[in-house]
Amino acid sequence: MITPFSETYDVVVIGAGHAGCEAALACARLGHKTLLLTLNIDGVALMPCNPSIGGTAKGHLVRELDALGGEMGRAIDDTFIQSRMLNTGKGPAVHSLRAQADKKEYQKRMLHAIQHQENLTLRQGEAKEITEENGCVTSVSTVTGAVYPCKAAILATGVYLKSRCIVGETHTDSGPSGLGNAKYLSDSLEKLGFPLRRFKTGTPARVDKNTIDFSKFEEQPGDEKIVPFSFLSGDLEKEQVSCFLGYTTQETHKIIRENLSRAPLYSGDIHGIGPRYCPSIEDKVVRFADRDRHPLFLEPEGLGTEEWYVQGMSSSMPEDVQWRIYRSIPGLEKVELTRLAYAIEYDCIDPTQLKNTLEAKHIANLFFAGQINGSSGYEEAAAQGLYAGINCALKLENREPMVLTRADAYIGVLVDDLTGKGTNEPYRMMTSRAEYRLLLRQDNADLRLTEIGYQVGLASRKRYEKMLAKKKDTDELLALLKSIHLNGSQAAAILPGVSVPAGITAADFLRRTDGSYEALQKVCENVPEVRDEVKEQVEIFLKYEGYLTRQEKQVEEFRRTESQRIPADIDYDLITGIRIEARQKLSKLRPETIGAAGRISGVSPGDIAVLLIKLEQLRREGKA
Repeated sequence: MITPFSETYDVVVIGAGHAGCEAALACARLGHKTLLLTLNIDGVALMPCNPSIGGTAKGHLVRELDALGGEMGRAIDDTFIQSRMLNTGKGPAVHSLRAQADKKEYQKRMLHAIQHQENLTLRQGEAKEITEENGCVTSVSTVTGAVYPCKAAILATGVYLKSRCIVGETHTDSGPSGLGNAKYLSDSLEKLGFPLRRFKTGTPARVDKNTIDFSKFEEQPGDEKIVPFSFLSGDLEKEQVSCFLGYTTQETHKIIRENLSRAPLYSGDIHGIGPRYCPSIEDKVVRFADRDRHPLFLEPEGLGTEEWYVQGMSSSMPEDVQWRIYRSIPGLEKVELTRLAYAIEYDCIDPTQLKNTLEAKHIANLFFAGQINGSSGYEEAAAQGLYAGINCALKLENREPMVLTRADAYIGVLVDDLTGKGTNEPYRMMTSRAEYRLLLRQDNADLRLTEIGYQVGLASRKRYEKMLAKKKDTDELLALLKSIHLNGSQAAAILPGVSVPAGITAADFLRRTDGSYEALQKVCENVPEVRDEVKEQVEIFLKYEGYLTRQEKQVEEFRRTESQRIPADIDYDLITGIRIEARQKLSKLRPETIGAAGRISGVSPGDIAVLLIKLEQLRREGKA
């Protein structure tokens, strides 16, 4: 009998996309012997869709991930070719950083981090089966017969599980960008008790830059002042490339409508559920029939290629229709498609089967991260990967888990939404999902999370001390500004023609919507020059102090409900007074706290009131 190749690891991470990279790096950096198993090493940290990192709300996730000690922020700072801060015309809560990546250089940068990380082995191979004994992970085996005994496993399989790429009537059993798919692991998951569902996403065509008439597009340059993603990055200066804004036309929409019978999305060839907030161009034309045009963005894929990405134009139309659609757009009349747009279907799990640490409820030491949990996007995946990796390492060390709540971070919102509410479509992070978004800004992610990352052991001493210095300098500047009083001439010089009472403090002046730190410096010699990050914190605090105070009180109430634990073995069927729908959902989802129970759709305030009475009764009886 031939003995299969076997090597023991603490953790096996399956999948080396954005979730798998962060999960593996976290486990290895926390001292655990880790294997990162990928279908194809050429696909490590692949960007099969848009060549960018960040964006609205997604930028928050990347900065939080960085504050905790993750890699994505530093990798994109090293490899971006354009950087822009979005939503600057709105309040600071929704400011979001977005960087155009050189996608090949980003892959190289992340691959270098993985291949030079102590305790981490990268290996190409297809996982076939996960085994468990007594409800705990014991090994991962591959299709070629290798067996890897392990203490824990993290599944970060992305869109590769029995994936199918679709272009019109042509269906290919493959992963994105022509890579192979994972054919066997889905069966193992179902045997382990994870019912699977089919989701769908898609990507636009890539086009040859040399066949674009850029004169018909609106140029979108990068920001003059570059804001880094990583709190460890210093000032960044780089020559940036531009993106370009264009629009579809009535002719574009006519071509789509005339060919809807050939669109897999409407012919029944696509069975997976697609993303609501990133629809295909054919879906946009059908859902928003009253619109004369839809925006699209031309984005470079990198400095070493002539291929450009057409953001906003994902499709699964047949090839001949795609050529007509793209060439109907002003500036693309002679465009050459280098890669066709396609849709991709794949298997994923119901994330309500996971704890709020991303560990499976019924199998110990089995964690899930990324698109296998029903989410979409590189940033959502990376955030889950880091979160799962940290909690996996802490579990192996018998330490308390790192649980970020909705009041702590966008990562907490993401995990709570997935594990507590579930999702019936590919989940996308948005600022509107965060109830406490004025407190959870991207500019203060380091102040909120670096100490947590440092206590876990992932954030470095250098990072921690940098955060402490920022906090100290901010507090000292606030105190100074409250002590500086403006005389009448100073007030008049700052705001000529505006009645400003003499004797107001510098802090009071900055509270005004028309008050700026730069104007204050011109008339007050004792207002110091400070780092931009400190100035930013002070101005935001003073201008929004009332709102911040109100939201902090809301957070206090939230934390009170989150601290009220629900016994894991509570029998909801025995609690009279809770409605049938609520009883069924509570029994299925098994929320760990009163706060989590209250966020479940179908559980009313009346149900929570009854549950609170029952918990008080159990407490008095010494059972809770």
